[in-house]
Amino acid sequence: MNILLRFPGFLPKAFTVSYDDGSIHDIRMLEIMMRNGIKGTLNIDSAGLGKKAGKIPPEVLAELVEKSGFEIAAHGYNHLALAEAEAGVATYDIMKDREVLEGLFGKIVKGMAYASGSYSDEVVRILECCGIEYARTTISTENFDMPTDWLRLAATCHHKNPRLMELARSFVEWKETPGRFWLNKPRLFYVWGHSHEFNRDGNWEILDELCEYIGGREDVWYATNGEIYEYARAFEALRFSADGKIIHNPTATDLYILAGENKVEIPAGKTVKI
Repeated sequence: MNILLRFPGFLPKAFTVSYDDGSIHDIRMLEIMMRNGIKGTLNIDSAGLGKKAGKIPPEVLAELVEKSGFEIAAHGYNHLALAEAEAGVATYDIMKDREVLEGLFGKIVKGMAYASGSYSDEVVRILECCGIEYARTTISTENFDMPTDWLRLAATCHHKNPRLMELARSFVEWKETPGRFWLNKPRLFYVWGHSHEFNRDGNWEILDELCEYIGGREDVWYATNGEIYEYARAFEALRFSADGKIIHNPTATDLYILAGENKVEIPAGKTVKI
């Protein structure tokens, strides 16, 4: 039987953002996103956090993260182009960033965005050894496919993409098609950037327009990068009987699927028959 992932509550679509560097302009950005129910991930290079000009103070960031439900992820302690760094230096840059961020926020850091989009197969192996489970590149797909390689994670687009609102409208207007199972795969709209770009370019209206349009949709799950990653991995962990009619969920996450045309909830740790 054909099985498709559905997000919590059987939602067919998810929206998330990923913003880098820990700029002071994250304050204004998060206020806009919170107003519209948007969630996502902030990727922080912690060496300059609250010290370098233009960087947000850590105590302010901690308060905003608590209020907004955003996730903190790594960006390299010194914001190094990791593909150009010696392996030991790259390892230190990742682990030191994790250590500092986990100390500041009291949560395990499992995600990352590659500084300057710099990565290689060796860097990916280093990330795996450093306990990083997903990492965003600077590649844009301009589609809404679910990721298949979480350590070479591509976004849908940067917020400066001239097709941003065209893509947003396509995402919002897409609806499930009864009887056309193969057309109903889950959609993920993933936007990335840097909050200081809005201030530098004088175009905060881009963020206002996007968030006001995307936010508040009943068929969209608004989640952090990490929440989407964890949910997708839990879906991949499902176990099936030989005939596909018995499904066991070995994870601690309640899961929602389409089994053919039927909606099926599989509670954490439970087995269901379909």
